[in-house]
Amino acid sequence: MGVWHRIRQSRVYRSIFRVPLPRTTREKVLMIFNTFVLHVHPAGLPRYAVRLRYTWCMGGLAFFLFLVEIVTGVALMFYYRPVPEYAYADILDLRHSVYFGIMRELHRWAGHAMVVVVMLHMLRVFLTGSYRPPREFNWVIGVSLLILTLLLSFTGYLLPWDQLAYWATTVGTNMVAAAPFVGHQGPGSELLTLHGEPLITRSSDLRYFLLGSDEIGPTALNRFYIWHCIALPLAMAFLCGLHFWRVRKDGGISGPL
Repeated sequence: MGVWHRIRQSRVYRSIFRVPLPRTTREKVLMIFNTFVLHVHPAGLPRYAVRLRYTWCMGGLAFFLFLVEIVTGVALMFYYRPVPEYAYADILDLRHSVYFGIMRELHRWAGHAMVVVVMLHMLRVFLTGSYRPPREFNWVIGVSLLILTLLLSFTGYLLPWDQLAYWATTVGTNMVAAAPFVGHQGPGSELLTLHGEPLITRSSDLRYFLLGSDEIGPTALNRFYIWHCIALPLAMAFLCGLHFWRVRKDGGISGPL
C-alpha cells in the first residue's frame, strides 16, 4: 500500500474530500453537488458553451483579472499609506525601491484590461441575446458589475496623489456635482426640499459624500482608499458569486441565436 493511498484513506483526508476522484458521469455530478467551490458551476456544459468563437472567454478573463487585482492590491496595501504626506512618495518607492515593485504595474495594467474585458463581455452577451428571459435579472447584475468596475478604476485613480490624479478626480467629481437630483448644481436638486429647506446642497450632495469635504484633500484620499480597497471589492465579490450562481440556475450559458 503506497503512501498516497494511505493518505487518501485516512480520516482527515476523507473528512475534507468526501467524494473520490470522479470516474463516471454520476461521480462527476456528485463532486459538483458536494464541493463548495464547484457548486456554482453546472454539472454539464453544452458543446457551444466552450467554443472560444462564441463565448470569447471574456467572462472568465474578467474574473481572472479581478483575482489579479485582489492579490496585487493586498500586496500594495503593505507599502502604501493613504495620507498626502506619504502617498506620492510611496508610489515612487513601489516603482523603484520595494522588492516586487512590479506588483504596482501589474495592478495598474490589470485594472485597465479589466475595464476593456468587462465591456467586451457585455458586448458578447448583447450580441448573442443572452440578456433575454429568463436571464434579464442576471443582465442587471452584469450591468451593476460593469458600474462597479468603472468605480474601482475611478477611485484608484486618486491614490497616486500626483497632478494627473488630482485634476482627473477634480473633473470627475465636478461632473457628479452636476448630476440630476444628487448634485447641488444639477437639474432637479432644487425640487428636493424639507420644510422649505433644500436637501441637496454643496455640503450634502453626492460629491460631498464622495470627497468628505468641499475639496480634494486628506479626507478625500482616505475615502477613496476605503472605497477602492474595501467597500467596492466586497460588493463586487458578492455580485460575482451571485452572477455565477444565476448563470447556473438559468440553465447555463445561453445558446447561439
